[in-house]
Amino acid sequence: MIDLHTHVLPGIDDGPADLPGSLALLAAAAEEGTVTLAATPHVRPDHPRVIPAELGARVSELAAAAAAAGLDVGLAAGGEVDLLWAQRAADDELRAVSFGQRGHDLLVESPYGPLPERFEDLLFTLSVRGYRILLAHPERNPTFQHDRQRLATLVEHGTLLQVTALSLASTQRRSRSRRLAHDLIKHELAHVIASDAHGGHIPRSGLNAGVEAAARIAPLRAQWMVTDAPAAILAGEPLPSPPSERGGGRRLGRLLRRG
Repeated sequence: MIDLHTHVLPGIDDGPADLPGSLALLAAAAEEGTVTLAATPHVRPDHPRVIPAELGARVSELAAAAAAAGLDVGLAAGGEVDLLWAQRAADDELRAVSFGQRGHDLLVESPYGPLPERFEDLLFTLSVRGYRILLAHPERNPTFQHDRQRLATLVEHGTLLQVTALSLASTQRRSRSRRLAHDLIKHELAHVIASDAHGGHIPRSGLNAGVEAAARIAPLRAQWMVTDAPAAILAGEPLPSPPSERGGGRRLGRLLRRG
């Protein structure tokens, strides 16, 4: 599996405070079967230690420490980008926080409060600058929860959606985040499942829990969302077509329920 949204770098945002915490997060991910994680610290003014020009070196340092600890897991650079910060960012800064620092795909943070009226226009300005947008955890946003058509329209225009494992795996059936996450899977609007892992101080469901929850709705797409789709994003390539749930998908669903 590939996890495109993690706060694994030590000591720069609200992820692990130190290297042992980062290695513990990596070890837990590897134990689940995750083979690659994108290190996506918050890129916004309230996290001044996140300096785009330093992210590549920080990822390399953590990768070397993980290898020394015997952890067989890959790391890719990136960032969880605040949309207003991105409007003012220089071209080299945006490239430094893009996935793999390729200058092609950006993980953009969905606001936790109501969306500004110009939200779609602000996303469009990034598209004009050559970026494909992966929108992080839209299911948590109150505006999207009440106006799902805005999300559907964004997807129509090429925005990709990342839902969080915790939202999918939640047992709180009245949770608006859970309901929207499940609906995005059901209606084939979501493209990526990620953990948004921060380390032990901020509990999160592991990636497996989210995939298992999504597999009860669309088993083949659930696997595609943590394999083929994120691999294409890391490579800066078009997403491959998702698998059809007809026939094989129903059979796999029955097997999962029996298992």
